[in-house]
Amino acid sequence: MEKDLLSVIEQMTPQFSKGQRLIAGYIIHHFDKAAFMTASKLGSTVGVSESTVVRFASEIGFEGYPQLQKALQELIRNKLTTVQRMDVTNDQMGDTNILAKVLNKDIDKIRHTLEETSMDDFSKAADTIVSARNIYIIGVRSSSALAQFLSFYFNHIFPSVRLINTTSTSEMFEQIMRIGPEDVFIAISFPRYSKRTVMSCRYARNNGAKVISITDSGKSPIAQYADCVLMARSDMASFVDSLVAPLSLINALIVAVGMKKREEISQTYARLEQIWDEYEVYEKRSDENRALKEEEQ
Repeated sequence: MEKDLLSVIEQMTPQFSKGQRLIAGYIIHHFDKAAFMTASKLGSTVGVSESTVVRFASEIGFEGYPQLQKALQELIRNKLTTVQRMDVTNDQMGDTNILAKVLNKDIDKIRHTLEETSMDDFSKAADTIVSARNIYIIGVRSSSALAQFLSFYFNHIFPSVRLINTTSTSEMFEQIMRIGPEDVFIAISFPRYSKRTVMSCRYARNNGAKVISITDSGKSPIAQYADCVLMARSDMASFVDSLVAPLSLINALIVAVGMKKREEISQTYARLEQIWDEYEVYEKRSDENRALKEEEQ
């Protein structure tokens, strides 16, 4: 449904049966909870049968209840406040075995990401990055950690990588003002979507740059400006943003790009190893330290 689902349900309410109106009212006022209820649970909550809930889903244009539930979950991604997300988390997690529940949910997200990400877009994104003159990367709020990770490794591979500082809107545009057709703009955003990231994507696209969006859905606001959309599942119901699947996708992208620049990377890391060793960037292993002390004695 292109129109807002809640608006559609509200407009159709007068033509519903008594039982369907109960379902409609609950979904409109408690969509955050309804999105994670089974048809049976929703029916018992409002006092109707499971079959009435299934017929309701068909009445508003869905093939069945699972499709309605999926639409509700898509709806809440960018609507829930942090307080609502905490309430949903409490309902889903409870207080027992949180470690297993969270890790299993993350495993499921990686599995779904593998199933849903376009291999064609993934390959195209890697080729676009390798052939770019300049690489711009942006990620705001929790997505900034993903942007920094990507920038860290791309700076080892490419001579011109720019991580966009998003402290203010004006400074952001100052950093991308010279972006052009030979450049690539990598935008990372997950619900709740950053308005600055959306604006920067639009600017990059209007200036002829290739845009790669790393996000959770084809309906994401940054997807509409992208030449390649790389989708990764991110659980926004929780008050903590789960970025396991997005990070895994970015990791795969770094590896794919690295394989295309294999020879240059080998030379780069050979030089870096010398620098790291000379300036003692990394702590030496205990056996090496012991050998050094013995030599000194």
